[in-house]
Amino acid sequence: MTSTSNGKATDAERTTRGAGTTAVHGDGTRRDEPYHALATPILQSATFTFRDSDDVASYMAQKYRGGAAREEYGRYGNPTVAQVEAKLAALDGGEAAVLYPSGMSAVSSALLTMLAPGAHVIIGDDIYRHTHEFCLGFLKRYGVETTVVPMGDYGALEAAIIPKQTRLIISESPTNPYGRVVDLARLAEIGKRQRVRTFVDSTFATPVNQRPLDFGIDFVMHSATKFLAGHNDLLAGVIIGRADRMAALRESRGLLGGIVDPGAAYLLDRGLKTLGVRIKQQNESALALARYLEAHLAIERVWYPGLESHPDHAVARAQMQGFGGVVTFTVRGDRARTSAFIDRLRIPYIAPSLGGVESLIQQPALMSHYDLTPEERLAQGVPDNLVRFSTGIEDTADLLADFAQALATL
Repeated sequence: MTSTSNGKATDAERTTRGAGTTAVHGDGTRRDEPYHALATPILQSATFTFRDSDDVASYMAQKYRGGAAREEYGRYGNPTVAQVEAKLAALDGGEAAVLYPSGMSAVSSALLTMLAPGAHVIIGDDIYRHTHEFCLGFLKRYGVETTVVPMGDYGALEAAIIPKQTRLIISESPTNPYGRVVDLARLAEIGKRQRVRTFVDSTFATPVNQRPLDFGIDFVMHSATKFLAGHNDLLAGVIIGRADRMAALRESRGLLGGIVDPGAAYLLDRGLKTLGVRIKQQNESALALARYLEAHLAIERVWYPGLESHPDHAVARAQMQGFGGVVTFTVRGDRARTSAFIDRLRIPYIAPSLGGVESLIQQPALMSHYDLTPEERLAQGVPDNLVRFSTGIEDTADLLADFAQALATL
């Protein structure tokens, strides 16, 4: 097999290359970078010049016929960003991708683009808290109504669809924090039959473990801050899908101004190159830790889609290549006992976020949901003894030993 001269894979290669290879040599990667550089260059320019007036006219003619092969102004596009977008699209099996400065920027910009006053959206009850807040709070101000349905209840989901009004079904797979897994083929079938677009946040899975577009989902989204970048050093978000739909999102991004700095795009590309090996290690550690915790007397319950006890284990086995790097569990005891356990751990950092090379741990009652009363937290499925752990790339044996010593005195 041979690749095209600019480093893009042939059609045959796209169907046979693994995610690890695509993460290094995706469609955005060129083999003829300026000055023969191996690394993607950071084109730190707010504007781009033209040779003469004929060059301007030629560019504008191409632009308004549906696309141009170069950039004009940084808010509309940047070559560094474009290369990373092409790689991200290839990883998820999509035609195009649009990069944003954060995951929430991706979600909010997409919804503002796709929805109008009088529209209706459906979301699952186990979904990222701020997506939930954006739909139920912010969108309501603009005349968009939201219905929340129980995770995994496809009958309730379909019953919630309002003909000619429901525009979007939004879900996560796996969800945050309980790792619930959506039956993607079933969700896509409902959406197509009811003529409603489907939108899946696949941050916890990454394209290494799951590709929603392969199952017929219309849009896949990632908080690229997490596993895709993998080093806890940048913020970014991405949406991937069909080229015409991505063109509409790209146009609205130019109006809304949610653009990514080329330096952050470069760091994201650098992080992507190790995505395959990082996810392999995180999958391995998370599964081993989940099994260890499930058998420990000091642990009340564990949620991890790789465990047979997880409510969506069968679905996860059918559609995922690996089960991800996040393990959620409850400690047998109250908030103080849970905090004491976390404080005895020596490897993970106490911090929000997830997906980086360093293991991170948090007690949601003290961090992401601290502003709520205990009753409000329980209503959202967040008891005081809940813990979310994101595996880094440390040795599995060292993580297990650290948890063993921290749990020994409980």
